[in-house]
Amino acid sequence: MTDQINPNHYKTGNIETYDFIVAKNLSYALGNVIKYIVRHKYKGGIVDLEKAKWYLQKAIDAYDRSKDSN
Repeated sequence: MTDQINPNHYKTGNIETYDFIVAKNLSYALGNVIKYIVRHKYKGGIVDLEKAKWYLQKAIDAYDRSKDSN
């Protein structure tokens, strides 16, 4: 049975993706960009890269809105 809480693709590399996101204090959108990029080879392929692109665009839009309000 596959571990749905902590699957193998979470354990690749020297640091878990979640720990990296927290250590860098990333926003929800940027955290998801990192998550989908890291896991794309192990889980969703191009679909995960498209999700990363979607979240990155949301982060860019939020950045632009914050610049406009200053």
